[in-house]
This record gives sequence, C-alpha cells and structure tokens, in this order.
Amino acid sequence: MNRQITARELFDQIHERLKLRWVGGHKGDSRVLEAGENLARRPSLVGYLNIIYPNKVQIVGIDEVKYLDELDSRQRWETIAKIIRKAPTAIIVTRDQAVPSDLREAAEESNTPVWVSGKRGHEILTFVQYHLSRALANNVSMHGVFMEVYSIGVLITGDAGSGKSELALELITRGHRLVADDAPEFTLIAPDVIDGTCPEMLQDLLEVRGLGILNVRQMFGETSVKKNKYLRLIVHLGRMEDVHANDGMARITGVTSTQTVMDVEVPRIVIPVAPGRNLAVLVEAATRSFILRSKGIDPAQTFIDRQAHQMRRQTPW
Repeated sequence: MNRQITARELFDQIHERLKLRWVGGHKGDSRVLEAGENLARRPSLVGYLNIIYPNKVQIVGIDEVKYLDELDSRQRWETIAKIIRKAPTAIIVTRDQAVPSDLREAAEESNTPVWVSGKRGHEILTFVQYHLSRALANNVSMHGVFMEVYSIGVLITGDAGSGKSELALELITRGHRLVADDAPEFTLIAPDVIDGTCPEMLQDLLEVRGLGILNVRQMFGETSVKKNKYLRLIVHLGRMEDVHANDGMARITGVTSTQTVMDVEVPRIVIPVAPGRNLAVLVEAATRSFILRSKGIDPAQTFIDRQAHQMRRQTPW
C-alpha cells in the first residue's frame, strides 16, 4: 500500500518553514498525494508549472506568471483549464506575487488549493522535494533498540529477555546516545540509505525490566538522545551455544553476515550472551571493528595472511 499525504497535512508540515499562506481552494484540503503517483511519469511529485507532464505540486514563479501573461485570452484560458483538469494537490505561487485572478477563480471552482510564499521558487522546490521524499518513502518498524555508538547507527536485536534495554542503558552511561527503544522506524530515503527514527509516542523513553519506563533525556541530559540516525550496523544478541557450534572460522572472523532491510544489505554481527560478559564493551568493540573494516582494515584477514606467510617460510623446498 502506497504512503500518502493530504494537502492539509502537507501545508501544516511546511507552512512555517516556507511562510505559506493558503489563499484559495480551501475545500481541497483533503486532496491526496501518493508515493507511487509519479512512477510512470517523467517529472517528480513537485516542480515548476508543467502542462505536458503535470506535477502534483505545481510551482508558479515569476517566469511562469510572465508566460501566462504573454498568452492571448483563449490560450490562457485553455492553459489554466489544463492545469486545473489534472487535479494538482496544490499550486504554490512564489515571491508573494499576486495570484492571477483567472487562476484563482478556476482554483476556487475546482477546490484546488492555492498557496502563496515569499520564498524563491528554487528554495521552495528543493525543500518540498526533500520533505516529500521522506514523508512518502518506504518505511518499516523493527524490534530492537536503535543507538548511536561512535557516530554509527547501531540496531541492537535479540530475543525477548536477552538484555537489549539493559545494554542500551549501559551504553548511554558510557556517553552513547539513544535513538529509539523497542520499535524504531526505518525509512528508505535513498537507494542505499536507511534512516532510523523514533515513533512520537516512544521518544526519549527506554523500558528496562525491573525499573519500568525511564525518560533518558531527563535522566542523562539533552545529549543522551538523538532524533535520527542512518542504520549502518546490526548487532544481534545470541546464545553462546549457537554461535560457534558449526563454524571454526567464527573464532577468527566473528559471526558476521548481512541482513536485508528494505532491499538494502546491512552488516550484521552476532555477539554471544553469557554470564560475566561485558556486552557494552563488546558492542563498542564491534562498532570500532566495523569502522575499521569500512576503511579496508581487516584484522582477521591480516592474521590469515601472516599465518600463510609463516607456513610458506617453514615449507621445505
């Protein structure tokens, strides 16, 4: 099912940033803009006035108003009729220009929202494109605790009762930051970029068994929480007996793999849980190791290469 946003919702979300005023077509506030509407068409969901391939949010700048003014009365009427007939979600007039009377009249008759902003067209286009790309992007909710560890977005997963929240609390006391507990939401904002955020209801909250719900921001300060972070690594808390059972190489390379999240392969490492293990230190080490590997530094491969070199030296010729 495609994600969607109404004209009213879009206006409420962007009007302060773009200084928008709703000047016409107020009854069109329920018009819907869906994520998949532009997949079979050339333009994006928002763009400058386009009659051949109409955008769902049409921006009318100085040049567009000038273009309309240069048309004769019949061509002008036909052009405005084409704009309205394509049922745009909204028409945005830039630089506080006066809305042409015939365009305003047609918008009122068709209940087409008309907004006016003092901003330049390019600024409006860039911001609305970015906003819609996030608001309408594919998203998924995953069970776990999403943290920022050494500036890396790390999702901690595991079975119920594996100690995810206690681990997150320990990491917070060590200076790392909480993004979301229990049900972080992940949005695909680019072909290979996944952004993680916290649902509004759960913001700043961490549930720890025995302690109940804690407000991390109030307990540890403003710097203990983070609004959003790109997902770069998944750390899974597994059982000790399952980790090294069938793979001797795991003792050297660790239990590493990838997990597919919205068609993106995210690196995944399994940390075995056992009494006495300092999981916070292990997560920090796993994150540091991931950072090194992303720079092309692989300690396991270095060890394997050293061993091969030593064997070659000891082999008689």
